[in-house]
Amino acid sequence: MAEGVQVLNERTIGQRPYSFIQRMRSSNVPTVDARYWSAITLASIFGCNLGDCLSFYAHWNHWIGLAPLAATFALLVAGERRSTRATQAWYWIVVIVLRATATNLADLATHTFEWPYVRVILGLVVLQILVVWPVLPRPFLPAGDPTNRPATTGWYWLSLLTAGTLGTAIGDWFAEELHLGTGYATLALGAIFAVVLFIGRESKWTTKLAFWSAIVAVRAAGTTAGDWMAFREEPGLSNGLNLGLPLSTALNCALFVGLLFLWKPNRGIDSDSL
Repeated sequence: MAEGVQVLNERTIGQRPYSFIQRMRSSNVPTVDARYWSAITLASIFGCNLGDCLSFYAHWNHWIGLAPLAATFALLVAGERRSTRATQAWYWIVVIVLRATATNLADLATHTFEWPYVRVILGLVVLQILVVWPVLPRPFLPAGDPTNRPATTGWYWLSLLTAGTLGTAIGDWFAEELHLGTGYATLALGAIFAVVLFIGRESKWTTKLAFWSAIVAVRAAGTTAGDWMAFREEPGLSNGLNLGLPLSTALNCALFVGLLFLWKPNRGIDSDSL
């Protein structure tokens, strides 16, 4: 009944744009709260390392792996619709896949094609604002759902991909072009993310700008944090831990999965979800 009322409300107020992908069931989508942003932060770091691992160790380079990642995304979206078990694992796995894809897309543009960082960043900002945002529904499900859950239409996933690509380019720009290194860049971008997060929380995430600015900010900080853990191009702690990609990827995967299992969603909302 609630879903029927929700759909009716969307049609009535004209806020249901065309979506090329059917959105996930509400029970499989997490609420945007402290747990959500903590998981997104770890997903940003893990996804950055995973994307690099696929590029370097699977020998996919920055473009060969785009097709398998796209196919994986399609299978996950289709599988979620056919699954009878409610679990947020569907949402989080898709987030990781898109994050790894965004890493390779940004590196393809800035490292393989060697396009200037500023040009790539400005192009992605224009794409986000002019192409995606006009048809993107407001950040959360409309009246009828008592929680703040992302409205996971196809436009939402596309925006998550472009925001992740933009954040990756910004992170690399801070570390490389601004010569901050991965350590100081992580501190600077982490501070920016904290400010954006505070502003968004105070506004209760009521606008697209608040939500997507936070997504871009956490993707940028996650990029430099992932690189800081995996690499060290110059001596000094500020330039990285030099754990290596395999160990860094495995460690961040364990932290990400562990957080989701140990920090359960609100039992009144998702008692059986990951």
